[in-house]
Amino acid sequence: MTVGSGAPRRTARRETTEAPDGGAPLSRGLLVLMAAATGLSVANNYFAQPLLDLLGRELRLSTTMAGMIVTAAQVGYGMGLLLLVPLADLVERRRFTVLLYAATAAFLLISATAPNGALLLVGTVLTAFTSVGAQVVVPYAVTLAAPGKRGRVIGTVTSGLLLGTVLSRTVSGGLAELGGWRTVYWVSAVLVAGVTVLLWRFLPPLHTPIGLSYPALLRSTFALFRHEPVLRWRAGIAALSLASFNVLWTAVTFLFAGPSYGWSEAAIGLFGLVGAVGTVGATMTGRLADRGYVQWVTGVGTAAFAASWWLIGAGESSLGWLLGGAIVLNLAHRAVLNSNQNVIYALSPEIRNRLNSALMTAFFAGGAAGSALAAVVWVHGGWTAVSVLGGSLACGTFVLWVIERTRVSRPSGQDAVRAISGG
Repeated sequence: MTVGSGAPRRTARRETTEAPDGGAPLSRGLLVLMAAATGLSVANNYFAQPLLDLLGRELRLSTTMAGMIVTAAQVGYGMGLLLLVPLADLVERRRFTVLLYAATAAFLLISATAPNGALLLVGTVLTAFTSVGAQVVVPYAVTLAAPGKRGRVIGTVTSGLLLGTVLSRTVSGGLAELGGWRTVYWVSAVLVAGVTVLLWRFLPPLHTPIGLSYPALLRSTFALFRHEPVLRWRAGIAALSLASFNVLWTAVTFLFAGPSYGWSEAAIGLFGLVGAVGTVGATMTGRLADRGYVQWVTGVGTAAFAASWWLIGAGESSLGWLLGGAIVLNLAHRAVLNSNQNVIYALSPEIRNRLNSALMTAFFAGGAAGSALAAVVWVHGGWTAVSVLGGSLACGTFVLWVIERTRVSRPSGQDAVRAISGG
């Protein structure tokens, strides 16, 4: 399967530039490339998770400090979402995307050569900051998609994100067993560099100038929270969902490395494969969204999120319960994320990147808080405290969805556009 060829690619570029909102065809090959690129980019934020115990031993870090490496990735990603992603509404997206991926490859080298925990934290933050290229590619793909297929496109690209998240843990654990933890970052740097070249070669140019300065662009992004009630509720749901999700995937590393299981880094990484079932959920929820069931997906997803922690809580000494809970959690997490994105992207095509920036900034801010709290709670309360924390956050997602359904009567994307543009 090829992504494209010379002449057709030039035609697609003209159409995309002139009619950016679904005016140019999105080929299957290009969609696969974009999905793979998002997965590889976001994977960099999760490489450290199965290695926390190993990193703590080799770099002489406390358990809390080792957990901060995961938090640092979430913080850096959140900063990138806030400061970089809105720029996609201001500059030419193809060049911008390629620049972000190239920078990510370079920053991975800092982590690969870090002699201590402090420099590893620096490399982690910088890599995460520019790996928000994944969140530029997602609305890029949505813009190129035909209106009736956007849910499926979101599902496909989100599946790439999911596979990147899942396989990052498995690959990270395996590579660390073979060549040490630094090998993980060296290999990723090479792969990201290769994807950078492919994106430069095959992405169609896309520029939708909006006539705002960069400071005005950032102000308008913050203003969306004030003018768009749907965004506020969805941002809250997103923040709590990733916080709960990260509580599991941060604390489970310490559980598996401890006396209850005593697993190696490779075995811990393999457990991450249970998240692969979420790819099925992402595709299915995308199709349901196209058929008008997006609210139903959110409701079922948030309810399943809360229920999963009953199983996870029993998993301290039972792999079967833990495995079942993790599968339900991953399916619910992808359903909620996909439905959130479908709701937000439908509000207004003109400000899609800023809407995505606002939503995903809240999403990863919640994730950073969840990672940090998981490490602290594990030290002081063990698996029981971790399960109470994760379950409480998950219940919060369902409560917020119920409140949203009772208080928000209709989407108001065009009102937000007029408000942030002074209309």
